[in-house]
Amino acid sequence: MAVRALRRRSSFEHRGVAGNHTPLRRGGQCTRLRESAPRYPRQSRRGSAAPLEYHFAPSALFHREPAMSLFPRHLALAIAGRSVFLVIGLLSALGGCSTMPAEDPRFAAERNQRVIESPIRTDQDRRMDSARHPAEFLPFTQVKPGMQVLDVSAGAGYTSQLLALAVGPTGTVWAQRQQPGEAFTKRLADHPQANLVPVIRPFEDPVPDQVPKLDLITLILNYHDITYLPVDRAKMNQRLFAALKPGGHFVLIDHSAKAGADISVGKTLHRIDQAIVLAEVRKAGFVLEAESDFLRDPADTREESSGDAKIPTDKFALRFVKP
Repeated sequence: MAVRALRRRSSFEHRGVAGNHTPLRRGGQCTRLRESAPRYPRQSRRGSAAPLEYHFAPSALFHREPAMSLFPRHLALAIAGRSVFLVIGLLSALGGCSTMPAEDPRFAAERNQRVIESPIRTDQDRRMDSARHPAEFLPFTQVKPGMQVLDVSAGAGYTSQLLALAVGPTGTVWAQRQQPGEAFTKRLADHPQANLVPVIRPFEDPVPDQVPKLDLITLILNYHDITYLPVDRAKMNQRLFAALKPGGHFVLIDHSAKAGADISVGKTLHRIDQAIVLAEVRKAGFVLEAESDFLRDPADTREESSGDAKIPTDKFALRFVKP
């Protein structure tokens, strides 16, 4: 808190909104506290306002009272000063916080329903909805308009397009694949979306340099496939962690294997033990924030390949956060 020294007046008085009062003295000089109080033009000796000279109207807390001793007055000043710095520090901390106000779930549900009903979605996508549950998937990701999103291993683009519709024209979805795909290319040709950008990158370095810090990363039903490819998954997860903003989310969904199943079932059954995913992703620095059972199916014995299963497979859904 700044304190300004004023020149000594013969009367040692100055005028404020409460009338004349004696200023505080320090070292033989008259001093007073600079406050965020309303400012009033200082009157010249001739009674005309000096437009460029202002003084602060002192608060009653700092008026000198005859019965107030020097020590309590200085103590009050010290306490007030510390309080102001505390408030400033708190406001600064809040200003740097990336957490957005909570959205009314009703508005989010209505917006997500419009995304699901978008006319640009294909008939094949709508048939897949019964197994993929987009009405539960979208709120689980916490996707919102304006977000920057990376969809890793985008496949034919089912998830990528949903997310691009959800982030709207002010957001962007980068759909990563290791190689171009005919189905994804056809999707964009049939219904171009300026905010859906295909990205051909290796899994170990899936984020283009020009991409800004991300709000959300998704990897849907393909982590098990990466386990039998020549990919350094630790490096991939570290790269994803670095690409996210603090507070950003990494949503990972996959076909579940039996507890304790070896990682080799990724190739044979196209499944993975949830515990393996948790261990590998946490090692990169992510923290598990939530998991959901909207894709769970206890009727699945988890003994068949996910591609051959006659019923919907049991799937785990995990949402990690970057601290």
